[in-house]
Amino acid sequence: MSHPAPKRTRDPARKQAAILTAARAVFAERGYEKATIREIARRAGVTHGLVVLHFATKEQLFATAMTPDQDTLFQGVLDDDIDGLPRRIATSFVHRLESSQGADPVIALIRSAAGDQQAAKALLHTLRRTATDGYAKVLDSPDLAARVDTMGAHLIGVAFSRYVLADGPLAAMPAGELIDRLTATIRTILLN
Repeated sequence: MSHPAPKRTRDPARKQAAILTAARAVFAERGYEKATIREIARRAGVTHGLVVLHFATKEQLFATAMTPDQDTLFQGVLDDDIDGLPRRIATSFVHRLESSQGADPVIALIRSAAGDQQAAKALLHTLRRTATDGYAKVLDSPDLAARVDTMGAHLIGVAFSRYVLADGPLAAMPAGELIDRLTATIRTILLN
């Protein structure tokens, strides 16, 4: 008696989520230029063709994978306690990068800038817009965009030293001390 072949289950949402997870990791590890669709497909456990079916181009995959979800990005950060905002931003940033295993949009931005400036600029514009829109919910400042951009540049520099090069005093600093130092600089940038 022959048994029918098991039905292949289609779960496009699960496969797309796996592709995005793999893409975040590969783009953050290698940057845009050195990341390949084949490597992303391999890590996601899908075919190259399925990645292309869901995301027509590498550019589209990069933009989708590395664009942070605003609700997740600002979870626990934005509330009415403006005085505590700098510490919440610093804590969220450090904890996010400490736990991301390198698969963070800021890390992908840094690693992509040397190889493909257009892709890096597109991601920077998205990160800048997302941050400015989020902070506009709780801060009323005529120069908010400039303040958020300055803070972003500062955090990118910290991420580069601590999480990409992983060298020097910032890399060796305990996370709690880094949060304290970032709280002070973020306070100056955003609130003074």
